[in-house]
Amino acid sequence: MHKYLRSIGFSTYKNKRDIEKLLAILEQTTDRRQCIPIEPDANLCEVRAEVAPGMGIAMMGEVDEQGYFRREFYYPYLESGDDSSTADCSIQRHTEKETFAGLLDDSRVGISLIFYLDNSFELQSRFLKRLSSRALSVRLSSFAAEGKILLPLHKTRKQIEMARVAARDRNSLLEAARNGDEEAMETLTIEDIDLYSQISRRVMREDLYSIVDSSFMPSGIECDQYSVIGEILHVKELENRITSEVVYDLTLNCNDVVFHVGIARKDLMGEPQAGRRFKGQIWMQGRVVFPEDGPGTGAGKKG
Repeated sequence: MHKYLRSIGFSTYKNKRDIEKLLAILEQTTDRRQCIPIEPDANLCEVRAEVAPGMGIAMMGEVDEQGYFRREFYYPYLESGDDSSTADCSIQRHTEKETFAGLLDDSRVGISLIFYLDNSFELQSRFLKRLSSRALSVRLSSFAAEGKILLPLHKTRKQIEMARVAARDRNSLLEAARNGDEEAMETLTIEDIDLYSQISRRVMREDLYSIVDSSFMPSGIECDQYSVIGEILHVKELENRITSEVVYDLTLNCNDVVFHVGIARKDLMGEPQAGRRFKGQIWMQGRVVFPEDGPGTGAGKKG
């Protein structure tokens, strides 16, 4: 069973037999299927079964000579209409199956952000048609098996504006340092030392979550899992049409990167509201926005 299947409202499906029955029903009741030939005697087929608007299960496999779909793997998906980043993005194929990972080099996050590519079928199709695989932008979404709601930090308008200016200046310095600017490197080093000193003094008399406004850190040994704290911008409730379980679609702002988090209402501690913060471990996925049809290849290359 996929660990985050419960995040789209299937918490009661806990054994392989029940999940196989569920997937078989979803295969027969959806008309969202696409197939492309990837080899002379093999094809790739994607079946998407929506259980709530913009949320569902994607199944990948082949169609045999008798026309039957042979599922190889599946995963939950959550669609996002918000562009999270326009930074350079490279794409590489996973070793064990026809899935891909994207890598975003966004200075706002502070790390190389790796995500599971949700529109891998579209990418494969573009490879076959020799269309550009350059990423114009990336729309990130994620799932959490559990999470907590934290109260917001009270900030004045002046403090908010000062934080925006400081973040913008730091991003400029990071970009300059990445291009070899030694002065920018020295400035960043001094700022980090000052920041460490300030935090060391404040942590003696303040709660940690009053100091850390948002965070984005790798979690565990899987490269697309992160521990995040982010401000909730919007809360949307989705109802799984099969189980009637309620799922929250939270729009988060974390380190100035906007993305969505899907989590079952029963797995979230606290009441989510815009302005409050979400804390939890997430599995990151994303959809790459490609250019309009045109020949050539770009940053995203099949590995």
